[in-house]
Amino acid sequence: MKGVFNSIRNDISSSIVVFLVAVPLCLGIALASGAPFFSGMIAGIVGGIIIGSISNSSLSVSGPAAGLTAVVLAGIATLGSFQVFLCAVFLAGAMQFILGLLKAGSIANYFPGSVIKGMLTGIGIIIMMKQVPHALGYNQEGTNTINSFSGLLSNFHPGVTIITLLAFLVLIIWEKKLAKKIRLIPGALAAVILGIIVNQAFILLYPEMALKGRYLVNVPVADTLTDFLNFFALPEFSSIWNKDVWITAATIAVVASVETLLCIDAVDKMDPLRRVTSQNRELKAQGIGNMVSGLLGGLPLTSVIVRSSANVQAGAKTKASTIMHGVLLLASCALVPQLLNMIPLGALAAILIITGYKLARIEIFKKMYHSGIYQFLPFIVTVVGVIATDLLKGVGLGLATSAASILYLNMKNAYYFHKETYHDGEIIRILLSEEVSFLNKASIKMTLQHLPKHSKVIIDASKAKYIDFDVLELIREFKDIQAPEKQIDCQLTGFKESYGINNTYAVTSGPTSGFTNNILQSNKYANV
Repeated sequence: MKGVFNSIRNDISSSIVVFLVAVPLCLGIALASGAPFFSGMIAGIVGGIIIGSISNSSLSVSGPAAGLTAVVLAGIATLGSFQVFLCAVFLAGAMQFILGLLKAGSIANYFPGSVIKGMLTGIGIIIMMKQVPHALGYNQEGTNTINSFSGLLSNFHPGVTIITLLAFLVLIIWEKKLAKKIRLIPGALAAVILGIIVNQAFILLYPEMALKGRYLVNVPVADTLTDFLNFFALPEFSSIWNKDVWITAATIAVVASVETLLCIDAVDKMDPLRRVTSQNRELKAQGIGNMVSGLLGGLPLTSVIVRSSANVQAGAKTKASTIMHGVLLLASCALVPQLLNMIPLGALAAILIITGYKLARIEIFKKMYHSGIYQFLPFIVTVVGVIATDLLKGVGLGLATSAASILYLNMKNAYYFHKETYHDGEIIRILLSEEVSFLNKASIKMTLQHLPKHSKVIIDASKAKYIDFDVLELIREFKDIQAPEKQIDCQLTGFKESYGINNTYAVTSGPTSGFTNNILQSNKYANV
C-alpha cells in the first residue's frame, strides 16, 4: 500500500513538472510552425490524455515536436490552409496506425544515423532562423520574412529584444547553475515568467516599450463551454484527393514515426526499471493520437525526448503522470487562457532558439566530421538539403548519398587479386559469405576481373544461405565466358541446385592441397 501511495505521489509531482515544461513548448512549437497557438495546446492535450492512455510506455510523453516544425511550416504553406493541413495530419495518423498493424516498428533501424542526425540538425537550424524576427520584434505587419539585415535593424522592437535577451540569460544560467537545485520549475517556465514580469513592468513604467497584440501569445478566450468547444477546428476532408495532402501526410508519418521510435528507445534506456515499450503498439498509439489531433485542430505529434526526460528525472513511476499532464494542459486552456496570453513571443523565441541549437550544436558537426567522410558527407548533404529544399527532399538526398557511399566503400574495399603475391600453381579460393546481396556485385566483379591468366580458381558457396540473382549471373558469366578467354581454370562448389549453376568441384575433408594463401574471404566486403 505504501508503494502504491509513493507511486501516485511521484506521478502527481512529475505531471506538474512535465506540464510546466510542456506549456511553453506547445506554444513555442506552434509559433515556429506558423500554426495557431491553440493547435499546439490541443496536440499537447491529445498527446497526454489519448496517447498516454493507449501506449504501453510508462514514461514517454507525446506532444508537438520541434522535429516536425519544418514539415508543418512547409505543409501549411504548400496546402494554403490550416484546415487542409489538418486533413494531412489525420491521414498521417492513419498511415502510422497501418504501419503498427504491419509490425513495421523496426522502420527506424533502416535509416542511417548520419541521415537522422542531419535531418534533426537541419530542423534545428531552420527553427533558429525562423525565430530571429520574433526574437527581435521585427514588426513588419503580416510577415515573418527578413528582407535584409538593415531592414531587420530598422524594424526591431526594443522591448521584445530586451525580453528575449533576458530570457536567454535565464535559460543559460538555469541550465548551468540552477537546474539541479530547483527541479520543480523548468528553465523554460522561468524564462516565460520573467518575460511576463518584465512586460508588466514596461506597461507600468515605460509604456512605449510595452508589448501587446502580435508580440504576445494569442490563445482564444471562451466565455462559455460552447464557445470553448467552437475553438476546435475540423479538417477539410474535401481536399483528400489533393496529391500534396498525401505527400505531406506521408512526410509527417515517416518523420513522426522515426522520431517516436528513437525517443522511446532512449526513454526505455533511462527507465530505472528497464521496462520495454512495444514499438508496434507505440506506432498504433501515435497513429490514433494524430488522427484525433487532426480531427480536433491540433498539430502532429510524436514522443518527445524533452518532456519524456523531464518526466523520468522528476521521478515518474507510471503513465499516470503523462495522462495527468494532459489534463492540466486542458484545464489551463479552459480556465486561464488570459494568463497564457500574457506570454511575450520574445521569451518563446529564446526557448526555441535554444532548442534549435541543441539540435544543431557545433559539437555534432565536429563529431560527424571526425567520424570520417562516409559519415560526414551524408550528414552534411542532409543538413543542406533540408534547409535549401524541404525535409522530405533533404532526407532523400541524404539517403541517396549514404547509399552511394556504401556502394563506393564496397567497391573500394574489394579484396581483388594482387599479382605480386601470387606464385604459379597456387589455387585461389573465393569463399562467399552467408548473405551475398546486390551491394556485393561491384566488389566481386572487380575481384574476378583482377584474377591473372592461367590461374586456378575455386568459387565456394558452401557457407552461403542467400546469393542475389545479379551475383549469380555475374559468376555464371565469368565461369562460361571470361574464364575461358583468360584461360583460367574456374571451379564452382557449394551452389544450391535452385541457383541453376552446376558444381564442378567436390569439397574433400581435411586441408586441400594447394590452398596455401590468396584465400579471398567475401565476408570482408559483404557487409560494407
